[in-house]
Amino acid sequence: MQWRVLGSVEAWNGDAWMPVPAGKQRDLLAIMLMHPGQMLERRWLVETLWEGRGPESAVRLLPHYVWRLRGLLPGCAERLRGVPSGYLLEVAAGDLDSERFGELLAQGRHAARSGEPDRVVRTLSGALGLWRGPALADARTLPVLDEAARRLDQQRTEAREVFAEALLDIGRSAEAVTELVELTAAEPFRELPWRLLMLALHGSGRRPDALDAFQRLRALWTDELGIEPSQELHDLHRRLLADDPTLTVPAAGRAELNGRRLGTAPGVPKQVPATGEHFIGRAAELAELTRLAEAAAEMGGAVVISAIAGTAGIGKTALAVHFAHRIADRFPDGQLYVNLRGFAPGNLPTDPGVAIRSFLDALGVPLQRIPADLDAQAALYRTVLAGRRMLVLLDNAGDADQVRSLLPGAPGCLVVVTSRSSLAGLVATEGARPLILDLLAPAEAGELLARRLGRDRVAAEPNAVDEIITLCARLPLALAITAARAATRPDLPLADIAKELREGQGSLDAFDTGDALADVRTVFSWSYRRLSSAAARVFRLLGLHPGPDIGVPAIASLAGLPPRSTQSLLDELARAHLILEHLDGRYVLHDLLRAFAAEMADRTDAEPDRQAASRRMLDHYLHTAHTATMLLDPHQSPAAPAAAQPGTTPERLADYHQALAWFTVEHWVLVAAVDHAGRTGFDAYTWQLAGAMRSFFDRRGHWQDWADTHRAALDAARRMADRPAQAYACRGIGGAYTRLTQYDHAATYLRLALDIYLDIGDVTSAARTHLSLAIVLERQGRYADELDQAKHALDRYRAVGDRVGEANALNAVGWSYALLGQCDQALDFCQQAVARHKELGDRHGQAAAWDSLGYAHHRNGDHDRAIACFQHVVEIDRELGDLFGEADTLGRLGDAHDAAGSPEAARAAWQQAVEILDGLGHPDADRIRAKLDAKAAGP
Repeated sequence: MQWRVLGSVEAWNGDAWMPVPAGKQRDLLAIMLMHPGQMLERRWLVETLWEGRGPESAVRLLPHYVWRLRGLLPGCAERLRGVPSGYLLEVAAGDLDSERFGELLAQGRHAARSGEPDRVVRTLSGALGLWRGPALADARTLPVLDEAARRLDQQRTEAREVFAEALLDIGRSAEAVTELVELTAAEPFRELPWRLLMLALHGSGRRPDALDAFQRLRALWTDELGIEPSQELHDLHRRLLADDPTLTVPAAGRAELNGRRLGTAPGVPKQVPATGEHFIGRAAELAELTRLAEAAAEMGGAVVISAIAGTAGIGKTALAVHFAHRIADRFPDGQLYVNLRGFAPGNLPTDPGVAIRSFLDALGVPLQRIPADLDAQAALYRTVLAGRRMLVLLDNAGDADQVRSLLPGAPGCLVVVTSRSSLAGLVATEGARPLILDLLAPAEAGELLARRLGRDRVAAEPNAVDEIITLCARLPLALAITAARAATRPDLPLADIAKELREGQGSLDAFDTGDALADVRTVFSWSYRRLSSAAARVFRLLGLHPGPDIGVPAIASLAGLPPRSTQSLLDELARAHLILEHLDGRYVLHDLLRAFAAEMADRTDAEPDRQAASRRMLDHYLHTAHTATMLLDPHQSPAAPAAAQPGTTPERLADYHQALAWFTVEHWVLVAAVDHAGRTGFDAYTWQLAGAMRSFFDRRGHWQDWADTHRAALDAARRMADRPAQAYACRGIGGAYTRLTQYDHAATYLRLALDIYLDIGDVTSAARTHLSLAIVLERQGRYADELDQAKHALDRYRAVGDRVGEANALNAVGWSYALLGQCDQALDFCQQAVARHKELGDRHGQAAAWDSLGYAHHRNGDHDRAIACFQHVVEIDRELGDLFGEADTLGRLGDAHDAAGSPEAARAAWQQAVEILDGLGHPDADRIRAKLDAKAAGP
């Protein structure tokens, strides 16, 4: 029997589609269709159908509505079945239009990721053709149905975005325009459809209409939301204004792979992990959470989910994630998620500052605007969330202090916290609403096994099922692992599985031991012993990894295996539910499983073997990071690592973009690896890994991470009594503090580095440190002292014949002279710097030198030459994609035009600079905006 919900609710009677009469029977059918093939408990159905306000007879009325449905719809009688505790609607594969749509959407997304736009168009054209109107158009009478319909409507919108993008990629811009005009009208506050519409209009030869679309968008957003479009849209508008010939529709229209899910509007974070397909039960807890959510959303409070006696593996995260997806549409501004790792074995909990910085980054706050101080970060976070309706999921919190700075300060947001502790302090002082999560009820545990093993198999051996449930202590994690193992042995009686568990080692009495790992050790051991020896070894070695997740290439290096053969072993571990592939090619372990893996490694693998595996893992990250940083900045000079351990297979990166993408994906793993290396005796890796990340941290504005990792590097270098490493770390800390505008601290560490370099005779590094000190002194307005440092750097670079360093120092000397107003000397040194950078082919260096030369001409009164220099710099910065460099020079270009008596040209340059700086969140925007205001107010 076939069903339709993508429009009004209808059933196929064999000849035609039949509408379902209004009333409780239609509501009941819609609810069942939103949960096809799932047993829905009677008490939950009654609670849902009557919204908790049903008459006393509601329990008796429910079977009556089931009976009416069976009579109304031929063929429904044998599919709508009663089961011991509820009802179940059997829906065959392909018989429900929403499921077919979901499958086609998944295929379309896969085709988009694979670069097959023709297949995307074919697939999603069929998917979108299933829709006849809004989902559940005549059955949105209950909150649960309205929520389900909103989720389906959201998926339709995402499908339309991906479909339109694929049309652009294959050159069918005119068709994309038609689709996108409708989509922007229906979803005016999603940014991606507007960006695609501008590109489609441009690709159809309608550039004026593309520019007009931006103005309509901007007016709508500023009037309705009080916000500007993103920097990405401003950049596209600027390129359209300039009729940029490099603006090709496919390249500019393709969604960026920067961690955003395909089809998700930029600027709306959706970080909550995917919900598990086998989530069952917890109806009472979900109802209570919904009640608490309504109160918390009004009060700005928090919901705390805590397990009995701190028991792990009880399903706190699964419940929180499932609940978050159920209510996601109530929070249109997005969802934030962080694993606080409060109880992660062998690792430090996530620092609240790290969590806040990741949230602010996801919320689109430019990293340059994020302060270094935790209190200031928390204040900015609360300010950004003010007025928004967002869901914040704080998973695995260790204590109340770890949570407090992550709480919004105003109503409208919901915070869900999971923890093994009760977080009584949070309840007492912050008004959090506690929910104590109990073990699965025996019926729920039985349903979990039935879904995974099949109802017939479970029903055939009820006594064995009861024993398995008891031996697994009704813990969802233990039950899932046991079911995964049993599913691979379909011919084995469940009684034999129960016997194997019963005869296993260790205790499973959760209330006698209080030790979660001991409680489930038997279950883990039972599944672990059935792995192949190769897969078991990989599992054990994963216990040595610091997390939070790990990619296939890194696992291959950890195990000393070829990546291709590693994948089959990971598939084996995933089938056993011992690891989870939470993103494509990236795996995580539950905390208990990580602890069990580490325990088994200690018992099984000799200390030299564990040490060798850790070295291969660290070598993998160090050597790949070194390659990546050299691609980001070929003139950077991180310490070259020693040869990698045998069996290490660093990743191959071909260009700048691959390097940046790798760093972005591995960012938090690398930070964890620095900490892990320092705590496990691999101090040399600590400082070298930190140094290899310096360019990435600087380019992406992760300056606090830069400072934190280099402080760890300095501690490691001091433990090693390695003076060159100490100097290297000090110089890194000084650079980070410079970016963080903590100039006194920066100068202190840079002078420490300089003293060591001079003492050990490292002239080149001393010269680099002189240049770093020059920057600090410039920011402090000490131009004469800055010039002295720049000259010291120049002398030392010349002494060792370092031509790249000499070119940089020539520019620094010239810039210092220009700041001091000594223009003849400034021009001489800047012209030398330009010539040297041209010889070296260093485009970044050329841009810096031309900018200094332009400033020297400007200070000398030669404004025409200054304008020519600055225009050349802007061209180079645009070529390199250096937005801040472009804006910085545009500001000076405006000054030169103004001094030359060209106020209109000055205003144009300043306006472009302000638009870029606003997008970056840089405070210089206000300084240049003041110039525009002064011109507007002038005569």
